[in-house]
Amino acid sequence: MAIVTLTTDFGLQDYYSALVKGALLCAKPDLLIVDVSHNINNYDIVQAAFILRNTWKNFPEGSIHLIGVNDLASTQQRFLGLEQAGHFFVAPDNGLLALLFDQLESPVYSLPVPEASVFPIKDVFAQTVWYLTQGQKLEEFAEPISDMVQRITFQPVISPNRIRGAVIYIDQYENVISNINRELFERVGKNREFELYFKRHDPILKLSRNYFDVAVGETLCLINSADYLELAINMGKASSMLGLKLEDTIQIDFKN
Repeated sequence: MAIVTLTTDFGLQDYYSALVKGALLCAKPDLLIVDVSHNINNYDIVQAAFILRNTWKNFPEGSIHLIGVNDLASTQQRFLGLEQAGHFFVAPDNGLLALLFDQLESPVYSLPVPEASVFPIKDVFAQTVWYLTQGQKLEEFAEPISDMVQRITFQPVISPNRIRGAVIYIDQYENVISNINRELFERVGKNREFELYFKRHDPILKLSRNYFDVAVGETLCLINSADYLELAINMGKASSMLGLKLEDTIQIDFKN
């Protein structure tokens, strides 16, 4: 049974996600369809890439990941297919694939769009899933390209004793996630004491392992399940209570 995941900004109120699922099941009735999220902010490919980037590796090899965010609903838009680490990814050519991976391991393909399609993303998804579940390779039904849209996200600025990063994601609990990952924190920090600064608040001086390591209502930082540095308030809403929003600066100074 083939596994297909869906990540879209369709929401749950309208019929769009059900329409796509119906088309997929018509193409391959025995699919196992998994909703990653349909609540991506409209057109927010950075959010979509962050969520799927921290999801897809937990699925079995051979899974097909369909990403329907920032679709222009036009027959002129190009859709791309990619095989990476034994998984397949399908997305509009809007820079999302460039955000999803640090490095691409294989060619990217432009997928055929059925003629006279009024909802191309539905038809491309269904057609591509049918081809792949029949055992066809991308190169058998799609054209290789070398000019896909590129997008670049904020990257931390580092020096021997400092990391300056930014807020890249705020989850539904209003935990604040930075673009500073565990590897970078450990490589620059080298087990040294640190002071973490954000806005005009008092710095955080230690790394917690769990939210409940501090008292209810207190601020903490930890390396979360996605291996990124996160700011949170135990049983509180860090984003609104600390005044933190996307792209705000987070700075860590390590002691000599």
